[in-house]
Amino acid sequence: MQQIISFIIKYKYFILFMLLEIIALNFTVQSHSYHKSKFVNSANLLTGNIYNKIHSFKQYTSLKEHNQQLLEENTRLKNKLSRVSIDDTHNTRSIIDSVKYFQKYSYTFANVINNQYHKKYNYLTINIGSEKGVEPDQGVINSKGIIGITNTTSKNYATVLSILNENSKINVKLLNSMHFGTLIWNSKDYNTLQLIDLPIQANIKEGDTVITGGRSTIFPKGIPVGTIIKFNKENNSYKAIDIKLFNDMSAIGPVYIITNFDRDEIINLEENAH
Repeated sequence: MQQIISFIIKYKYFILFMLLEIIALNFTVQSHSYHKSKFVNSANLLTGNIYNKIHSFKQYTSLKEHNQQLLEENTRLKNKLSRVSIDDTHNTRSIIDSVKYFQKYSYTFANVINNQYHKKYNYLTINIGSEKGVEPDQGVINSKGIIGITNTTSKNYATVLSILNENSKINVKLLNSMHFGTLIWNSKDYNTLQLIDLPIQANIKEGDTVITGGRSTIFPKGIPVGTIIKFNKENNSYKAIDIKLFNDMSAIGPVYIITNFDRDEIINLEENAH
């Protein structure tokens, strides 16, 4: 308290001067509309800039929360879309009655916490496991296309066999035809995969889109894969069909794990048929 009193006594004339200046400025602003408008505009500009900086900072610090909300919303939308039936006869889609609807697939989101892409046998690690229903042999995708297939699981984590793995073989098809093939990787370029077993009757051209074929219990039909960028014909068959991926496999973030509710039934049926 003594220091405050000493400060006031020492700078009393300066403090008096500043007080009178403030009073005079206030009278000037209040009595002249032009000065008042300028003052208000300047104050609004100053406070607006401050609020904008605060808002930007809050947005930045909330990015993680917002991304989490977006992932949850995308998962809900994917699960809703999976309740849509496909009428192959008329090639139309219709929502099934809420009492009778049949959902074949569900989606669970996860984040990739480790991603290999420069080896011959690459794997990813995701941050959810058996506690969230993750099992081996489930499809893993993101918004751009396929990523791989779940391999091993623990309670809270799982490994994923990347499509950039020489052991990876995925059923795919051409978007605009019913010709199917197998997607593999020759371990040369992480942005380019290869399409094999495509019949010569398929009239392909550069730029054709490749999607998942749906002939397995892992991936639904129609998940994006990439486009044909190069191919050769040899001895009346296709050789070296290169597919440019839609995904950048060196930069994978959030992913979705696909659960096929018919998987066990299909597998048991096919095993009993042999």
